[in-house]
Amino acid sequence: MRIALIAVLALAATPLLAQTPGGQPGAPDPTRVVAGTYAVDSGHTQVLFTVNHLGFTEYTGQFTQPTGSLTLDPANPARNKVEVTFAIDKVSTTVAGLDTHLKAPDFFDAAKFPEAKFVSTGVTVNGTTATIVGNLTVHGVTKPVTLNARFVGAGNGPMGAKKLNVGFAATTSIKRSDFGISFGIPMVSDKVDLVINAGFVAQ
Repeated sequence: MRIALIAVLALAATPLLAQTPGGQPGAPDPTRVVAGTYAVDSGHTQVLFTVNHLGFTEYTGQFTQPTGSLTLDPANPARNKVEVTFAIDKVSTTVAGLDTHLKAPDFFDAAKFPEAKFVSTGVTVNGTTATIVGNLTVHGVTKPVTLNARFVGAGNGPMGAKKLNVGFAATTSIKRSDFGISFGIPMVSDKVDLVINAGFVAQ
């Protein structure tokens, strides 16, 4: 059964692989990045959050299908800017009941605060890494945060118009109580680790 499943997956992937001879279309080569405006690739971008649950486990959920934009200028990194918005209703874990609870007033209160957003205020580039400072708004509260970002890759997409794609991964940690979300502390940790896996497509 397992062999049959692998064979089916391999056949399904064949049309895509046929368009990218020699390997993946993206590579961690900064010289491929060109100045311009990019839109978030919502289907390949995730905002992940991890909390400590009861002192037993690290538990991760995510916000899917975020939107936003990226302005890049390799010759003048001070002009770089990124905005990412994620809908609270798109929160997802492995437990449907928990997803519903996270949208409730105890936590994110999606009815009252339907979106969260990060807007950069400054970017400092150091090779293939960057420090991104900006403002994070969650639950109607805006706080400054610093993202530690790294360049993942760039290249022309293999399908459609084959536009330039760029990707980054960024991490930071926040206290959810700073944003007025204190339910369950300390049974569920105040500290939240965030990972943003972000893909962008040239406009």
